[in-house]
Amino acid sequence: MITTILTAAAVYVATGIDYLVILILLFSQIKKGQVKHIWIGQYIGTAIIIGASLLVALGVANLIPQQWVIGLLGLLPLYLGVKIWIKGEEDEDESSILSLFSSGKFNQLFLTVTFIVLASSADDFSIYIPYFTALNMIEIIVAIIVFFIMVGVLCYVSYRLASIDLVSEKIEKYERWIVPIVFIGLGIYIMFENDTFNALFSFLL
Repeated sequence: MITTILTAAAVYVATGIDYLVILILLFSQIKKGQVKHIWIGQYIGTAIIIGASLLVALGVANLIPQQWVIGLLGLLPLYLGVKIWIKGEEDEDESSILSLFSSGKFNQLFLTVTFIVLASSADDFSIYIPYFTALNMIEIIVAIIVFFIMVGVLCYVSYRLASIDLVSEKIEKYERWIVPIVFIGLGIYIMFENDTFNALFSFLL
């Protein structure tokens, strides 16, 4: 049991560490009333990934689309980054950045966070599916519990890091550049890592 717990924690750290920078950035940009949205979005996104991976591992369904299709979700952070960049140039009011995370079609911040988690999930699927395949039912239940505990740990650590004066001051000082660059970079990275660009080019040519 101890081995299962430690292994599950290590598996989550290996896949969840990618979210650390994004979560720190989100926590540094939101208002206090919006903190719960990041927690909810992270949990919902993780639950979807775990659920889909588990169904595939158990042979119940083949729900995982081709990798390049998952990469299309990278368009969301790319869109957010460009939108924040444009709006930042038009309006120097700090609240404009905060409102962009929960405006438009994604009028709830947790939906945006959920989609960002799913957009970054290709590596998670490639690890979770074979991992769940190697476990029995009791071990799977323990692993899932550990995963959800680790989600809370990740969110808490990110929140605390974002609350450090040095970190928050630096982000606030350079937010007009940091926020859009991180999101645009994330979108491009997600699409590149999932071979989405190559797939789109092959369709066009």
